[in-house]
Amino acid sequence: MGTPTTTPDSRRLIGLTGGIATGKTTVSSYLGTVHQLPILDADRYAREAVQPNSAILQRVVDRYGSDILADGEHLDRHKLANTVFHDETERHWLESQIHPYVNQCFLDVMAALHDQPTLVLVIPLLFEAGLTEQVSEIWVVACSEEQQRQRLMQRDQLNLEEAQARIESQMPLAEKCNRAQVVLDNSGDRDALLAQIDRALLSAPAPSVSIPSP
Repeated sequence: MGTPTTTPDSRRLIGLTGGIATGKTTVSSYLGTVHQLPILDADRYAREAVQPNSAILQRVVDRYGSDILADGEHLDRHKLANTVFHDETERHWLESQIHPYVNQCFLDVMAALHDQPTLVLVIPLLFEAGLTEQVSEIWVVACSEEQQRQRLMQRDQLNLEEAQARIESQMPLAEKCNRAQVVLDNSGDRDALLAQIDRALLSAPAPSVSIPSP
């Protein structure tokens, strides 16, 4: 189990992360709809960062050419992903463009929700982006790597090579689990996962469970 992080904010700030296609959206949706917690979603802010006519999208086009646009206006995310997930230098460049915007969105929304005692910050790259100090506890959603691959291939219509490249672009899931205060095992059915979420909310961070074997 990881050591709790520190934050100057006295609120409960849950940093929800995990590997790609492990089930973060399922967890955040449940926390938002059933437990009525405010959800701050890094992926949502990242999409806003590259909206048509944005300065960040223009920098992306300047770097990769207009072919990176699907219709001359909107970013073709599949094309961009195929570029950055196979090239670490390009991935880091893209992150350097988007992460400052996303971080500012978090700060702005957190300030606006100053009266809320608990916030959920959904940050897929929480560790990779060095944002652990922004939260008071870290929850990792985990499953086996084989489940992760299959879910990713089905969800995003990827082949095996594409799915594996996306998984390998992130910090190993086992390392994330070791650094978390709460690990939610999403290798079973939905009810089992939701029960873990309820327990985690109602109690102090519990010892992490072992990540399921591939």
